[in-house]
Amino acid sequence: MTTFMAVMVFGGAAALAIYVLAATVLPQAARIAGILRGGSSIARFEPLSALVRAERRIAVRRWAAGPVLAPMTLRSREAA
Repeated sequence: MTTFMAVMVFGGAAALAIYVLAATVLPQAARIAGILRGGSSIARFEPLSALVRAERRIAVRRWAAGPVLAPMTLRSREAA
C-alpha cells in the first residue's frame, strides 16, 4: 500500500512537471526550432515603437478635435 501511494504521489508530481514544461515550451516551439537550425535569435517584438505610434495617433486626434466649447447665448442666460 505504501508503494502504491509513493508511485501515485511521485507520478502525479512528474506528470505536473511534464505538463508545465510542455505548456512553457510549446508556444515557442517554432522559434526554438528556428534558432536550433541556425536562424536569427533576434526577437521581432517591438512594443516601444508600437507604443510611440499609438501615442502620436492619440495626440493627433486630440489636437484635431480641438476644444469643445459650447457658445453661451444671451437667451439661455436670461432664462436662468
